[in-house]
Amino acid sequence: MRFGIFLAPFHPVGQNPTLALERDLDLIVHLDRLGFDEAWFGEHHSAGYEIIASPEVFIATAAERTRHLRLGTGVSSLPYHHPLILADRMVLLDHLTRGRVMFGAGPGALPSDAYMMGIDVARQRDMMEEALEAILMLLRSDEPVTYETDWFRLVDARLQLRTFQRPHFEVAVAAQVSPAGPRAAGRFGCSLLSLGATSLGGFDALGYHWGIMEERSAEYGTAVSRDGWRLVGPMHLAETRERAAEEVAFGLPQWVDYFRRVAALPLAPEGVDDAESLVEVMNGTGLAVIGTPDDAIAQIRRLLDKSGGFGTYLLMGHDWADTAATLRSYELFARYVMPEFQNTSTTLTASRDWAAANRGEFIGAAGAAVMSAMQRHEEEKKRAR
Repeated sequence: MRFGIFLAPFHPVGQNPTLALERDLDLIVHLDRLGFDEAWFGEHHSAGYEIIASPEVFIATAAERTRHLRLGTGVSSLPYHHPLILADRMVLLDHLTRGRVMFGAGPGALPSDAYMMGIDVARQRDMMEEALEAILMLLRSDEPVTYETDWFRLVDARLQLRTFQRPHFEVAVAAQVSPAGPRAAGRFGCSLLSLGATSLGGFDALGYHWGIMEERSAEYGTAVSRDGWRLVGPMHLAETRERAAEEVAFGLPQWVDYFRRVAALPLAPEGVDDAESLVEVMNGTGLAVIGTPDDAIAQIRRLLDKSGGFGTYLLMGHDWADTAATLRSYELFARYVMPEFQNTSTTLTASRDWAAANRGEFIGAAGAAVMSAMQRHEEEKKRAR
């Protein structure tokens, strides 16, 4: 299994946005050093919290500060862009990152964004699928593409620069509860990015969504793989559950307020407001893990059982705790949770147990070797006299 972050990001209003973005970049560098596999960045244009307007620009900056992480648009809102221009920008990023870029596509999460651009929210999912089809034609065809809808046209269009990755960079489609995401991903043979995997509706829909993926894949003759399926969920880890709960009092109530009053995703629990009760409800419903690495391991196993298997778990980025506690949470995840699913500590444990089980024999042999060396030394001294 691979691991990464889905960074919208979520920054409460009232703070310095420049410093908030710099903290995001510092976090990405931290994850790169810890051995995480990938990072995805959102696109939003209103509502104050999610302040990355261009994931492509953010990726270009993050790529210069990291060495290993794959970097994805999480996601590009396709109805906001002409397909040729967006595809061309992604191809450029593919070259600039030497093949570390991924393309996440979605209809757009904030109705306020669509409103400002005069886009009918009811049309966004259809617009996404139309744009995605055009983008994939541009990426996959060597012939000029002519394609027309009621909101964009392509006339003998082609990408003058081919992608760095072959046949092209990975393309993933966002899904929450609606079947629109898995329908498009299955039709075009794309990966699936389940953003609300731990929410009540999203968790219940996991098996349903993968069924749609397989049905559409069979219908259109494409190939889909669970290895490309990514599940997103929030966590904050500490050495004890009590400490984790204390740390998230810093910012959890503001995050919940944003999802209740502003954002369109049904992520926040209703009926409770104080931090202690929020922690209890979010842990109890499975929406989040606010606890220890063992709790995180249990959550991922729960998701594996419900989904039937997936390839990558993405931690949802948030400002629940202060910077030091947040960085520590990701370190605990990398230190104790990732090895559980990547089989990196099994051989070490086996080697330790084998050495412990045979310690008597090994110590005895070592002791005998020492005594033999001492005896030879004394014998050499006697002969020298």
